[in-house]
Order: sequence, then structure tokens, then C-alpha cells
Amino acid sequence: MKMKNILSKILVVVLIAFTSCEDMDDINVNPNNPTDVSSSLIITDLIVSTSFRVASGDYNYYASVYAEHNVGIYNQFYTAEVRTTGPQVAATYNNTWEALYTNLYNAQVIIDKCSEEGSEAGNFHTLGIAQTIAAFNLATLTDGVGDAPWSEALQPGQIFNPVLDKQEDIYNDIIGLLDAAVANLAKETEYPSLDKQDPIFGGDADSWAKTANALLARYKLRLHAVKPDLNGVLANAEAGFSSAGEECKLDYNTIGGKSPFQAFFDDRDYYGASKSLHDKLIALSDPRADVLWKVHPEAEDQDNIVFAKSGDPDQVGQVQNLFSVSAVTSQDAPSFLISYHELEFIKAEAFARKDMDTEAEEALKNAIIASFEKIAYVFDEDDDVEQIAEDYFTNQVKPRFDANPLSEVMIQKYIALFEEEAFQAYCDIRRLKALGEGDIISLSHPEASKFPLRYTYGSSDVTTNKNIENAYADVDVFVDNVWWAGGSK
Repeated sequence: MKMKNILSKILVVVLIAFTSCEDMDDINVNPNNPTDVSSSLIITDLIVSTSFRVASGDYNYYASVYAEHNVGIYNQFYTAEVRTTGPQVAATYNNTWEALYTNLYNAQVIIDKCSEEGSEAGNFHTLGIAQTIAAFNLATLTDGVGDAPWSEALQPGQIFNPVLDKQEDIYNDIIGLLDAAVANLAKETEYPSLDKQDPIFGGDADSWAKTANALLARYKLRLHAVKPDLNGVLANAEAGFSSAGEECKLDYNTIGGKSPFQAFFDDRDYYGASKSLHDKLIALSDPRADVLWKVHPEAEDQDNIVFAKSGDPDQVGQVQNLFSVSAVTSQDAPSFLISYHELEFIKAEAFARKDMDTEAEEALKNAIIASFEKIAYVFDEDDDVEQIAEDYFTNQVKPRFDANPLSEVMIQKYIALFEEEAFQAYCDIRRLKALGEGDIISLSHPEASKFPLRYTYGSSDVTTNKNIENAYADVDVFVDNVWWAGGSK
């Protein structure tokens, strides 16, 4: 990687205790430039950066366009929408590209410190948390770009032009990191809990172990077209979350500040309400069709919801303040590393593929109810959201499930992942295409052949690493699938 970029972006918070006396041995030591920092002081920024810049960063924003959760109506998102330059340009995803490698570097620092020969050997719970977060970042990276620098990366001052590893090898390491995390989080440790330095779970090892298992279920299912392991998926899923209260998400009420999608709307306002998604909800008689969108606050017409057509440059134009916007976008919407409803959809799919329809139906119902409750704030205050979800399941979902279990699971999951979890929906669309099931989630973009099958490498390394420059030149984002979707790179 471009290590000088990575190192310049590493952020750690150091607390310095001053005393009235100085040891003469320390007279030439600058206390504001420490050579070693506790893992507990690195991990807070790692968790926040992973949540804000990766789980809810540009990868997710652009996935929301490609999956037709939203429509890009202005500037870079318009060019991505109409496929003129956005999907092919190295600068498009560079912010997240740099964030991913910064996070991976910081996670590796913690892993090294807490491993057997490190300065914090025996700090098993912090080790397990760092391994979990490293696996999430690594999976997001390779799910986006396919083959990527990994085994030779993260070595500043030693390797300046790391080679690209194959996605299959990277996925082996992802699974290995998560398996190791589960093992380490189960161990006893004499180190104190991270407590408030972990803004998601307060350092609770059991919660992070459930997260690691949930991620194992997600990533094993992602490999279904190339390495099917439904029993493994279900085993890990069962060891994951049992309720929405246990899911892995960063709550912005906890740390302060705006949610990423709210900040993106306030700063850029590049999205319009998706007619494609709305049409699907209408066809499914889904009650969310009436609540998922709101009039743009600066639109001249404050009485009508105005939808944008995916990929239609004449209809979309580059016009702001016209199209309606997502009502899910809010100040407090969290960033999910993985949600309870996604995990229940994973179980439902695995059961459906094993023809275990009773179990699949139960998991699907749990997932739908949880996904409605995730966005309860878009309904009227007096609405019983759980009852609305149950009625929808009984009257609309179940008959379609009885006719085609897998199809209904996947379309309901696609809807439930709306906005904050769009990258996972984007990955599902590519995976279904690889399995010959691409018609389950129909997209309305008029140029179907220009659906981006992958993301580009970041421009900061395309211009500095010959290996990445060559890979960038060799990939057509509209033609070349990643390995788990049937490609070779």
C-alpha cells in the first residue's frame, strides 16, 4: 500500500499524566510523541472509523445507487447512476479505500500487541475484538474490489509495492480471523474490560463473540456459489444474536454527532427517492410503501412524493430539491456491522436452500418483524409496528413464501437492508446472479449490461503501486465478477 498515506491517517488518542517531578532519564523524551500506545487507546478510533467510514461510507452510498435503494441525482452520484464515469474511475471509492487500509493497519497493531509475544500478551478479549473488526474491514475490501493487497500490505518501510492476493486466499484469512476471535473471546483474561473505550458493547466479550459468529454466517453464505457450507452457516448463525438488542451497531446517540446518511444528505443531497424500490413495495402490497419516503424539505411541491427513475438521464437530470428523499435517513440512524434482522434472513435463506421450510418461515417472520421495528420511527406514533409487520407477514408474505420460499426470503431481505445496509444488498444481488437466480431481485436500470459487478481500486494506490495500476487497467467493472460471484479476479 501507499504506506505514508496510511500512517498519516492513523489516529490515536493519548492521555498523558503529568507530575510535579521529572525523572532525569526522561529529560529528552517528548511525552507528546510516544513510541508505544496501549491497545485500549487505539481501539476506540478503530471501532468508530470502521462504523462511520466503512460500514456507512462510500461503499455503502454507491451500493445504495447500484441496488436501486436510492437514485443518484447530482454530481458524482448522478454519473454513477447513468454509468458515465463514476463506476469506472479510481477516485470514486478512494476515501473508503484509504479508510479500509488505515483500519486494517490499526487492527493489526492491536493484534500484534495482544498476541503471544506482544507487549499485551494475554489481553484476549481486546485481541478478539480487533480480529473481528479486522475481518469485517478485510471482507468489505475484497467484497468490493476482489483481489487486493493483503499478505504484503501493512508493512510500512519494508514493502512499498505489495502484490495482490487472490480473493479466495483473503477469504480464508477472514474466516481464520473470525474463528480465532471466537476462541479468544471465550478465554479468561486478567486485563480490565475496555468499558467505555468500546462504544458498541462496552467491552463485553460475549457480545463480540456473537458478532464474530454472525459475521462468520454472513461470509460463509457469501461463498455459497463457490464453497457451499449451509451447515456451517447455520451453526454460526445459531451462535449469533438472539434479538435486536444484541446486534452490532454504532449508535450515534452514544458518541454524539450525526448518522452518516444524515450527514451525507445535509452536506451533499445527492439522492432521490427510488421509483424502482417503491414499485416493488406496491407490487408486494407492502405497508412500507407509504412511509419510507418524505417530501424534500426544500421542494416547491410539499404535497406530493416525487420518485426518480433509475438510470434515466432525461428524467433525473442534475436537479436538486425536486425528488423526495428517504424517511429512514435520520440524525440517529445507526451504522451496522451486522444486524439481527440480517442474521435472521441469513438463517431463513440457509433453511430454504436446505428445504427446511418450517424453520425458514420462522426465521423469515423474525427478520421481517425486526426490520419493521428498525424503522419504527417512520410510522405514525400511534401505530403498532409489530402488529403491522405480523399482519403483513400473514396476509402477504406467507402465501408468496409457500409458493417460492427462497424468492420471498431474498426479496424481503433486499427491502429490509434499505439504506444503512445497502452494501450487503449489493453483495446479495451479485451472489444471486452467480447462482443463476438474478431474476429474484429485478432492477429497472435501462442499461442492464452496465450493472457494476465490482468497485475500482483507490486512486491513491493506482498512482503509486504498479501492481495495483496493472490490476486497475486489467479490470472491467461491468464484465469481471469477483471470485465468489464466479470471476477469477
